[in-house]
Amino acid sequence: MRWLLPLLFWSLSLLANDDATLAKLFDDFGVKGTMVIESLDGKESFVYNEARAKMPLLPASTFKIPNTLIALEEGVVNEKSLIVWDKVKRSIPAWNQDQTLESAFKTSCVWCYQKFARHIGLEKYDSYLKKLHYGNEKTGNDVERFWLDGKLRISAYEQSAFLKKLYTNDLPFAQKHLDFLKKIMIDEQGANYTVRAKTGWAVPKDAEHHGWYVGYVESSKGVYFFATNLLTPSSDELPLRKSITLDALRYKKLLE
Repeated sequence: MRWLLPLLFWSLSLLANDDATLAKLFDDFGVKGTMVIESLDGKESFVYNEARAKMPLLPASTFKIPNTLIALEEGVVNEKSLIVWDKVKRSIPAWNQDQTLESAFKTSCVWCYQKFARHIGLEKYDSYLKKLHYGNEKTGNDVERFWLDGKLRISAYEQSAFLKKLYTNDLPFAQKHLDFLKKIMIDEQGANYTVRAKTGWAVPKDAEHHGWYVGYVESSKGVYFFATNLLTPSSDELPLRKSITLDALRYKKLLE
């Protein structure tokens, strides 16, 4: 039984490190997951469930953040491109029409980005992932699905670190492409703040379904990066990704 004591103390220490405000939010919403909020200067950090914050997970549609930059850089699409619908009806009505790059990003149009991926190819993706140090830098063999249910993995901490590079323009892409991405990432705005973000929902077969809301907020308090990951077994729970994050930012007075 002696071996149980170190394990118990380790478990308690993890709980003790949880930010109290974030812990209460997760408890109030009755959800499981993790959240990381970090300031640009690194002086402030709020974390719930650090063990999961370090866990490599499928990025799902949050990969559209780097994928947009890759597609622009490779010239397979531009800011004004018309992405012609293939007339295949899909479960999300907003996908069943022609798209622009902005609408494809905002509606998380999977078929659009799969079309880009076929033109880009695995070899170039492998090269970009290594240059970007994005997650585990792995694609696997399926160029259309490696971020959805393939080998690519990224943790909440790594999401935040990548977003910091985006904000500071410390990524190997043309400035006009970085600027365009930041524009289409705008998801919420108030009198004194702007939230740039992307959602994602990973639904692999025979594995947990989890949802993301990642991005950053610019406000009078400075720039803060966030990465929220929730266990979301059904689509009914998807709105919680954003609502719990915005509540956390409000409680931390970052949306004033």
